[in-house]
Order: sequence, then structure tokens, then C-alpha cells
Amino acid sequence: MNWYILAIKNGFNFNGRARRKEYWMFGLFHAIVMVLFFMLMMITNENAIIAFLSLGYTLAMVLPNFAVTVRRLHDIDKSGWFSLIMFIPFVGPFILLYFMVLDSKGHTNQYGASPKLENK
Repeated sequence: MNWYILAIKNGFNFNGRARRKEYWMFGLFHAIVMVLFFMLMMITNENAIIAFLSLGYTLAMVLPNFAVTVRRLHDIDKSGWFSLIMFIPFVGPFILLYFMVLDSKGHTNQYGASPKLENK
């Protein structure tokens, strides 16, 4: 949960680096919240209200999701512009997924010191 909150706090920060753990924990908690919204829609009759809340949450998480993706790319020594690769039909999302599972570069790069070494 701390990684999710950290990613939201840095939602407007496109500088620096984000570890794999921060990226994937943010994605996990985001997915859990979306599943909870879906389950609420299935078990209640207030579909319009739940859908509105779900849409609001989704829109609020667009920028933090993009920011954590850019910082994750910085961690593997790639430019944040590589996040646009997901718009290549069919293969783009898989290439971005490959980048997201790569291990951090253990050295200081142009985007800052390794967060992996700072947290030890």
C-alpha cells in the first residue's frame, strides 16, 4: 500500500526513477480498486453512481500512472518518450511490458541515483 501512495504522491513528478516494485504495486492496487468498482456495480442497483465514481477515479489516476511509467523507464536508463511505444499497434504494449519487467540499473544515471541502492 505504501508503494501505491508513493506513486500517487509523485503523480506529477516525471523526474527521477521508480523501482519495479513501485511500478507493479501501483498497478496491483489500481487493478484491485477497479475490480472493487466492478463488483460494486454488479451487486448494487446504483450503477450510474458507481460508474461515475469509477470514471472519476480512472481519470484521476491517468497522470500518476503515466508518471510512474516514465520514472520506471528512467530506472532502466530509457527516456520517458519510450512510454509512447504502447501506441504501436499489436506489439507496442508487449514491448513496454518487456521494459517494465527489466531489472533496475544499479548505478547512477542521468535521471538520478538508483532507488534500489537508496532503500537498502
